Amino acid sequence: MGLFDNVKAGLDTAKEKAADLAREHGDKVQDGIDKAAHLVDERTKGKYSDKIHAGTDKAKEAVERLGHQDDEKPEADKKP
Repeated sequence: MGLFDNVKAGLDTAKEKAADLAREHGDKVQDGIDKAAHLVDERTKGKYSDKIHAGTDKAKEAVERLGHQDDEKPEADKKP
């Protein structure tokens, strides 16, 4: 195996773990995203509210996609 194969294998493992966490604790992750966004918005005195809101929405969508990743795969592709 080459270096890139090792890196790809490691990233695949990390992606699977992130998907598992998103499935199990997605609501807690999204609450954490909201709290962090609120804190940053307070600290910046609302100067970047639009950017913070946009980033928060994208992060929540990513968590949602990760959490439902196995739902989109055909049954034959799912791991036991």
